[in-house]
Amino acid sequence: MASEIIIPMDESQKDHLKAYGVAYLAIKNQVEVDWLLNYRGGTFAFQHNAKLENEMVVRGISYSVISDAQYSGILSQISNPDANMDIMKLEKLPKIAVYSPKAKQPWDDAVTLVLTYAEIPYDVIFDEEVMNGDLPKYDWLHLHHEDFTGQYGKFYIHYRNAPWYIAQVKEAEAVAKKFGFTKVTQLKATVVQKMKEFCAGGGFMFAMCNATDTFDIALAAQGVDIVDAIFDGDGMDPQAQQKLDYSKTLAFKDFKLSRNPYEIEFSSIDNQTFERNITPENDFFQLFTFSAKWDPIPTMLTQNHNKTVKGFMGQTTAFKKPLIKSDVIVMGETKAANEVRYMHGTLGKGTWTFYGGHDPEDYQHMVDEEPTDLALHPNSPGYRLILNNILFPAAKKKKQKT
Repeated sequence: MASEIIIPMDESQKDHLKAYGVAYLAIKNQVEVDWLLNYRGGTFAFQHNAKLENEMVVRGISYSVISDAQYSGILSQISNPDANMDIMKLEKLPKIAVYSPKAKQPWDDAVTLVLTYAEIPYDVIFDEEVMNGDLPKYDWLHLHHEDFTGQYGKFYIHYRNAPWYIAQVKEAEAVAKKFGFTKVTQLKATVVQKMKEFCAGGGFMFAMCNATDTFDIALAAQGVDIVDAIFDGDGMDPQAQQKLDYSKTLAFKDFKLSRNPYEIEFSSIDNQTFERNITPENDFFQLFTFSAKWDPIPTMLTQNHNKTVKGFMGQTTAFKKPLIKSDVIVMGETKAANEVRYMHGTLGKGTWTFYGGHDPEDYQHMVDEEPTDLALHPNSPGYRLILNNILFPAAKKKKQKT
């Protein structure tokens, strides 16, 4: 008799993160996955498959096998017009790229950590691949903790003599020269433009930490020298602030640049510790609840077993609400600090998502710290948000309700 496998994503799930990996594996094996939005934390379901069931046993994922009749009952409950639930068909296997430097960096990246833990494959690309036109090969692009302003994270004051910092500068300068640029800032400005075009053409882009604000700063500053001589050999344009063009950015407006090359901050976008008045003990953000039947994308991106998520810091921790454009969809915020932690927008045929902070399970991740062991955090709500972004490009587009 035909039956269905149900992978619950509520509190009963032993390993939420690995569950996404099995959903990915099912799509890879051409098994259509139903993502049951707002049903038991965003449950996955697919036709019974002995190979996939065996994988779930091996990976320690909670699941149950139910009859087709029982599953029809669940679908009927979800399709009730009064229920804030919906069914999203996951069909297309997303091809994933992580934009990350080839030189070793002294910090890890939450996205690559969780992809590895969930057993979801990805390619690492960097400036050369972007410049060579490789982006259209991918559906989903993650921006590792990059400083797109060409100031190397503004780590000069602390790390200019560190081997990793020297290697990073050397690598960036060599690539800039290879593509005919006299400055790294010019290379990064071009890379950002190509990523924006990838997104507008139908790509899905995701960024965390300082890859979020520096991306928009680089867009607003196209053709304007916004960096000091210690980074590019000549001083910044004294009119740099006035020359910023906010119409080119994805998310932010009206921000002020940080002109001090020794301050490890890029602009006024990031809500800094002294401005937030929040301690590690009371740092939480709330996820918004969207209408599953009318707003499927933000609904997918906020699927979780916990709507209150533990906060975590990064070089860019949180975005000041007044500096966010009105067409941006806010998906998670810390109301007390008037800051946004998680947000989303559309650009042309594609979408982008910005997520503040560095590591959802390490409150203040420092340079040279050990990577987080996700086997200790298999039910992390903060890491689940990343994996929602990985899977949603697999969704079959529905006709918009009018």
